[in-house]
Amino acid sequence: MSVSVVVAAAGQVVHLRYAVRAEAFTLRCTTGCLTPPVDPSAKPPARYGGWVEFGVLGPVVAWDGEPVDLKGPRHRAVLARLIVARGRVVPAAVLVDDLWVDPPAGALGAVRTFVAALRRVIEPDRAPRAPARLLVTSGPGYALRTEAVDALRFEAAVQASLSPGELLPELLAGMALWRGPAYAEFADEGWALAERSRLTELRLRAVEQIAEARLALGLAAQAVPDLDAHVTEHPWREDAWRLLALALYRSERQGDALAVLRRARETLVGQLGVDPGPALSRLESDILNHAEQLSPAGSVWAETTAAYDRVVGGTRARIESTVGLLRNLAVTGGGGLEAARRHRLAAVTAAEELGDPDLTARVIGAYDVPAIWTRSDDEAQAAAIVAAAERVLPTQDHPSIRARLLATIALESRGSRSPRPRDAALEAEQLARGLDDPALLAFTLNGVFMQTCYRAGLAPQRDVIGAELVTLSQRHNLFTYEVLGHLVQLQSACARADHTAADEHAAAADALAARHELPLVSVFTRWYAALRDDTPESYRAAAALLDDSGMPGLTAGLLPLALAAHAVRHNEPIPAADYGPHALWLKGSPNLAGRGQTDVAADPPPGLLLEAYWALTVHSARQSGNAQLLEKAQIALAPAANEHAAGSGLITLGPISDYLS
Repeated sequence: MSVSVVVAAAGQVVHLRYAVRAEAFTLRCTTGCLTPPVDPSAKPPARYGGWVEFGVLGPVVAWDGEPVDLKGPRHRAVLARLIVARGRVVPAAVLVDDLWVDPPAGALGAVRTFVAALRRVIEPDRAPRAPARLLVTSGPGYALRTEAVDALRFEAAVQASLSPGELLPELLAGMALWRGPAYAEFADEGWALAERSRLTELRLRAVEQIAEARLALGLAAQAVPDLDAHVTEHPWREDAWRLLALALYRSERQGDALAVLRRARETLVGQLGVDPGPALSRLESDILNHAEQLSPAGSVWAETTAAYDRVVGGTRARIESTVGLLRNLAVTGGGGLEAARRHRLAAVTAAEELGDPDLTARVIGAYDVPAIWTRSDDEAQAAAIVAAAERVLPTQDHPSIRARLLATIALESRGSRSPRPRDAALEAEQLARGLDDPALLAFTLNGVFMQTCYRAGLAPQRDVIGAELVTLSQRHNLFTYEVLGHLVQLQSACARADHTAADEHAAAADALAARHELPLVSVFTRWYAALRDDTPESYRAAAALLDDSGMPGLTAGLLPLALAAHAVRHNEPIPAADYGPHALWLKGSPNLAGRGQTDVAADPPPGLLLEAYWALTVHSARQSGNAQLLEKAQIALAPAANEHAAGSGLITLGPISDYLS
């Protein structure tokens, strides 16, 4: 196996190639696994940028194309002591104290002799009296100025910030640099102790990093043998036990994984007298429960979010990234939609508090979650977001940013009687059509759709919008907007009583939802199926989906409204119930009741239930004999004379012509 390593040092990028025999990684040594066998005749790569190579991951050695003769043990000790100093100056007096327990007379002169001899062998081409480039004299001592040390390369591999696929070969190449214990012949020297301990700890961590990379790459079975040897040699490494158990679990060896965790507990308690930490305890519980985070996908999520948290420190970057997460969260289900709605306004507020209008505009406009229902889930929050968008809009000149802000105003002003949201939607669409940004165009079309419910009879216009959304989304893989387009066309088909077309759009939406994990889509398609059945039982069954939908603007009073519509169509009494926001259009305006036939109920708000509300108003006016209210409602319904009061795709009051006679 051949592994390439790229090392950046001294302003150069040097490519080194190591021949690493795969079987070498199965051997064990006193400092852990993954160490190749010691081969005194083995050579490292060619010269490092023209400099001699130094090795301390094993016996202290040097190469310059060929092994360098470092003379006696005192010479190697001086060299090793200077490498430990990592380029810092070591006073000659310190070298004397480190080389001898009881320095002899002339020890200082001996050190100078050792240094001179080392200079001759590591810089053989240096001209007489020319200053040294590697082993330099500085003040009262000496320093080794080089990056060509195997320990430094190994450390760079361990600390590299790379993807698992890039990191694994780097770590394996770094492990191949080890020829034995670090500073092997100086194990008893106090000056080497701290550096030996540090390198040994890095080496143990590298073994675990290799295992983590393999797990991330789906190579769990390959991680098991090395980890098993690792925990045997180093039983106090709790993270190694955790990785071994996880590797076994992902290798479909759940029993072995649990046995490893029991062994870890027995070892830690029996040998060290400590209980396992929370990570090991939690892993055992997760394995027994087949927790989702134990899958590779769950691990990737956890590791990625942890890496992001470490690397991204700026408040602005965090706020802006949060909106992307909230956008994805909003389509995962009711709980996700509620959480996204709750935190979205907080993100906008945080951006405004920073006094950065550009950031605020991006945060507001980035939440381009498709919206199908025309009643707000949280009117106070929607109003706050619209107000923030209106405040920042005058500061923005870029057409795409303006289009997003205007589309947001249109979407969050659903149900408004003001012309402003409709104007904002049309302006946003016009801006988007002048840009080469399909996702932006889809977002603005969503805003236009939301504002195409201000009078009865606009289902054909909404159908055109839905068709464009489907075509645009299929061309550019905007699957959430493709779902939206099918649902819009489903609603329009219901208004035309074209249930064949509606069935096709419902099936297409369900297929996309299953493929892309969009559970909220079934709320609308199941309610459409209930409309097709048009029985109280079917509506009650569909209502079971509402509790966890996270859409109070849709769910409040919907089942009673559907049952009331069924009663009206079948000439049955409207049942007493809590109709929530729909009560006003079932029996006329409660605050005007009893005042006589000249009283007129409030106009229904714009929305997908507009025709249904006017049909119910006609029914109430007939029941009460309110001719003025009846005339008003029939005039409002007249543009939809050829449609059904079913444009929501959820409930139906039948042909609108029945309410115009």
